[in-house]
Amino acid sequence: MIFKLKIFLKQAFLRIGLNITKFGNSELVAEFLRNCYPLTTNIELIRVGSNFDGGYLIPNDLQGIEACFSPGVAKTASFETELAKFGIKSYMADYSVDKPPVNNDLFSFEKKFLGNQNNQIFMTLDTWVDKSMPGSKNDLLLQMDIEGWEYEVLLNADEKTLNRFRIIVIEFHGLISLGDSYEYKLINSTFNKLLKNHSIVHIHPNNISKPLKVGKFMIPPTLEFTFLRNDRIKSSKHTSDFPHHLDYRCMQDRPDFILPDCWYAKNMNK
Repeated sequence: MIFKLKIFLKQAFLRIGLNITKFGNSELVAEFLRNCYPLTTNIELIRVGSNFDGGYLIPNDLQGIEACFSPGVAKTASFETELAKFGIKSYMADYSVDKPPVNNDLFSFEKKFLGNQNNQIFMTLDTWVDKSMPGSKNDLLLQMDIEGWEYEVLLNADEKTLNRFRIIVIEFHGLISLGDSYEYKLINSTFNKLLKNHSIVHIHPNNISKPLKVGKFMIPPTLEFTFLRNDRIKSSKHTSDFPHHLDYRCMQDRPDFILPDCWYAKNMNK
C-alpha cells in the first residue's frame, strides 16, 4: 500500500512538471537492468490477442498448457478468446466487475481481487490455482495486469505455484521507483523470485506514459514482460534489437516509443 501511495505522489509531481525520479540511484538501476536483459530462445514469439491493448507476445509453446489464469478483467478479452481457440480454458478474476466482457464456454470468472490474503474481496494466487484445478499437475499460463498489486501477489505466492506456469506475462507498474532504495528492494525481490526458474523473453513498453530519466537511465513507468520457464529453453542468446516486428502500441491514440536500449543487450557493455 505504501508503494502504491508513493507511485501516486510521483505521478502527481509529474503532472505539475516536476520529475523527482531523475535524482534516483543509478547504481541500483544498473544492477537491476543487468539481470533483466531479455533472451531470444529456440522458441519463436507469436502474438496472442489484439494488435493493441490486450494483446501480448508469448513463446509459441502452448501445446500441453491446460489453462490460463488471468487476473484483472479489462474491456477486452482478446487474449483469452484466442487462447480458447487452442482449447485452453481461462480463469479470470476481478472484484471491480461482475463478469468478463464477452461470453465463452471456456471462461470461468471469480469476483475477487488477487492479494496476499483470503477474504470476501481478496484471494491469493495459491488459493485460486488450488481451488480452480484440484489435483491437476499440468502446465499453466499466467497473464496478469493488476495495476501495481503484482508485487505483493508474486512475493506471497508459493514457488511451487509459480513453477506450474510455463509462460508468464505481467504488466509491471511503478518502475520509475527503481531509483529509490526502499522501493527497489520490493521490485528487485519480485524479479529475483521470478527469474529463479524463468527467463525474460520479451519486454514491451506500454505507451500510456513516456519513459522518464531515473538517475542516468530511461525507464518506462509501465512495461509488459514475458517469461518462459527455463526447462523449455534449449538454446538462447541475448536479444539485441527492439521492437519486435509483432509489437504494436497499446494505446492507439497516443505516440508510441520503443524500448530504451539500456534495457537490452545492445547496451550491455556500456
